[in-house]
Amino acid sequence: MHPVVAITGASAGIGRATALRLARDGADVAICARTADRLDAVVAEIRQAGGRVLAVPADVTTPADMTRFVDATIAEFGRLDVMMCNAGFGLYGELDQVTAEQMQQVMDVNFHGTFHAAHAALPHFRRQGSGHLIVISSIVGRRGIPFMGPYAATKFAQVGLAECLRAELHGTGIHVSVVYPISTETEFHSTMSKHSGFATTRAAGPRQSPDVVANAIARAIRKPVPEVYPYRLSKGLAVLATLAPGFCDWLTNRWRREPVRS
Repeated sequence: MHPVVAITGASAGIGRATALRLARDGADVAICARTADRLDAVVAEIRQAGGRVLAVPADVTTPADMTRFVDATIAEFGRLDVMMCNAGFGLYGELDQVTAEQMQQVMDVNFHGTFHAAHAALPHFRRQGSGHLIVISSIVGRRGIPFMGPYAATKFAQVGLAECLRAELHGTGIHVSVVYPISTETEFHSTMSKHSGFATTRAAGPRQSPDVVANAIARAIRKPVPEVYPYRLSKGLAVLATLAPGFCDWLTNRWRREPVRS
């Protein structure tokens, strides 16, 4: 039986790439984002590839929208097997230059959006006795890097929530996976510049395509694992952060992105 997968933030980037990959594999896909016309473009791509898809314009910061998204998915496909909490954006800059309003916005989308989607899906998973929650974090959710403190804080928060849930749900048939992408070639950086109020420079470190992340997520759905590192060497950074935090300070400074003020 092919899974039914719901994906937040699916109009672009990792969410879009994963929806297309899973639909090509035969999954039934439900996608949501705030912008209806961009969702429609993804729907057209999925249908052209022969997939079945449901699009629901919704805002992850609104609990009622996430409940509506889950209910619509189950009404359309009869069940929900995977909830992929992907919606998010970046915020960049020195901590004392970030406003309280900016910090609240990035926390609302990245962390509370994950919470609301998981909160809506879990009752259905419990009734089924099965399900899979996939949280798209970031490698900076394992080790912070310069000028990414507000964003990293939301990603660490996601990880803490997921780790607690995984322990709570042990033995229930419900899986929890956290995905740790590195810098990915999406609209992330242009969006981050817009929300941060100034341009950002690109770091010299490794990068990956959203398709690489989507492929790693597809493998994790077939065989659930607690953690997914699409760029496998990045797991070493998480280990180093525990064993040698001072060395990690030096290492991550090599990848710093200096703010470019207008």
